Amino acid sequence: MTNAVSTSPRARLRSYAALHWRRLMLLLPVLADQFGRYGRLMRLHRPIGIWLLLWPTLWGLWVAAQGAPDQRVFIVLVLGTVIVRSAGCVINDLVDRKLDPHVQRTADRPLATGEVAASEALILFVGLMLIALGIVLTLNRLSLYLAASAAVIAIVYPFTKRFLAAPQLVLGVAFAWGVPMAFAAQLGSVPRLGWLLFLSAVIWGIVYDTEYAMVDRNDDLKIGVRSTAILFGEMDRALIAALQLSLFAGLALVGDGAELGRWYYGGLVLAAGVALYQQVLLKDRDPAMCLRAFSSNAWLGGAVFVGVLLDYLFRA
Repeated sequence: MTNAVSTSPRARLRSYAALHWRRLMLLLPVLADQFGRYGRLMRLHRPIGIWLLLWPTLWGLWVAAQGAPDQRVFIVLVLGTVIVRSAGCVINDLVDRKLDPHVQRTADRPLATGEVAASEALILFVGLMLIALGIVLTLNRLSLYLAASAAVIAIVYPFTKRFLAAPQLVLGVAFAWGVPMAFAAQLGSVPRLGWLLFLSAVIWGIVYDTEYAMVDRNDDLKIGVRSTAILFGEMDRALIAALQLSLFAGLALVGDGAELGRWYYGGLVLAAGVALYQQVLLKDRDPAMCLRAFSSNAWLGGAVFVGVLLDYLFRA
């Protein structure tokens, strides 16, 4: 009788389920570790890049929509920003996998340490780009064309550090591309005001990536990687200041063209305060302080967006 009960279909099913549950419990830590490596490869643990890509996109979307963006477009652009930034980190590290071990800041990246194979990174990059494509297909044709251009820029950028004296210009274009994307998705076209905002965002990208490059300047000189930090030399702080002035001049022109008011300009004042703080941090060119200056750009971009948001919110 006991044997009959123990070998009943229900008992066998419970035994089978318990066995596979134990196997799953043993497998979960392995999967978590693997996905953790992929997450670090996509830099999900360091969201600063997401903010730097997202803020100009949101500037553009709110200005294009005059403070009332389409909800679907908003969701698509935010999701697309996270996915594209992740894909950009993967392709950058894939291209730089032989250089990163020689740079103190990047030596622990998963591809540099061998935790993730190059083939895995390539599959992950393709997968992320296909997901991004699926999302963009929900938008209009112009947005699709712009997204295709953004993909090309993202792939080309990592190689520019080998031959272009100012690769930060290419990165600035890549990180500002969300501005015309936002105008195209919301309006179906990119007016002159959109391109002015795009140009301002490009200048901002050159600023913060030069600050970022100042962290690695000594290592980059040794391994032959080019950057504006090396190009600018002892004039780095002065030229960053000049670019910051150009950024705020461009944003002021955007405010005038979009008929934005005191809330917007108040946001620019706060953002300018962050820019001045960056100059203080850069004073001694200490790598740790340069990294702090770079990271503070998340607050600079946020201040501009809050100004745009409040200006439309409280507009009479």
